Order: sequence, then structure tokens, then C-alpha cells
Amino acid sequence: MSPEQNPTPQTPDAEPRPGRLTAAAALAALEGVALLVGGGAMLVLGLTGDSGDLSTGVTGGVTLIALALLPLIAARGLLLRRGWSRGPAVITQIMALPVAYSLLQADSVAIPAGIVLAVVAVTALVLLINPATTRALGIQGPGRAGESDR
Repeated sequence: MSPEQNPTPQTPDAEPRPGRLTAAAALAALEGVALLVGGGAMLVLGLTGDSGDLSTGVTGGVTLIALALLPLIAARGLLLRRGWSRGPAVITQIMALPVAYSLLQADSVAIPAGIVLAVVAVTALVLLINPATTRALGIQGPGRAGESDR
């Protein structure tokens, strides 16, 4: 495709991507990769019979792999400064908070994982709602659609 057919948001006179936006994208990608690895491990354990139940292992693995797509696509969108990508990224963080809470309630080695997940989710949420991130993604608040034209 020629550059005219595939415009890029990064023009020479555009502002550089804020570090907060890059950090939010990195955290979303990290969560996506973790889901991929966990889903792959669960799938392998299910297929090899080590998990004890084939259907549970395969279903859980495929589900985690499918869920990994949301944060990975959102991370790519954030890096490319696509305004639509903030929604899926925020949804991913909100979904991670109850998982972190349930890990924190366990009396096992899952507690440190719950702490890490909670810290990552809250940090990513703060980065995603930051005004610099919002501006970099071209998102305007409610009732401000016409202000950029003035």
C-alpha cells in the first residue's frame, strides 16, 4: 500500500508519544502475554493428561488464549495512538481486579501473584485515564466535540 492509502498518525509535526501511553501499552501487552503463556500451559497440561481432566484443561486453555487477544490488540492500538484502544485496555484492567482479589484471598503462593496483578491493573488504569494519555489518543470529554474546531 502506498503512504496515501495507509495514513499514519505519526506525522513529523505530531507530538511524541507520551511515556505514560507507552507504559500503559506495555502493561497491557504484559497481561496479554501472561494470559497466552498461562493458556498455553493449561492447554498442554490438558492435552497431555497431566491436569486430570481433558475437557477442563482444553477449554480453560483455549479460553485464556482467546482472552489474551483483548489486551494484546489494545496494546497495539495504544502504541499506534488509536482512540478506540483505550476502551479494551480499561476493560482488561477492570476484569483483572476481581481476579487479583480472589488470588489475594487464597492461602497459598497465589498471594504474591494477586499483589502483582492488582498493582499492574491499578497502575495501568491510572495511566489510561491520565490527561496526557487522553490527549495523545485524541479522546475528547463529553460535550467537547466542537472545541477542537475553534
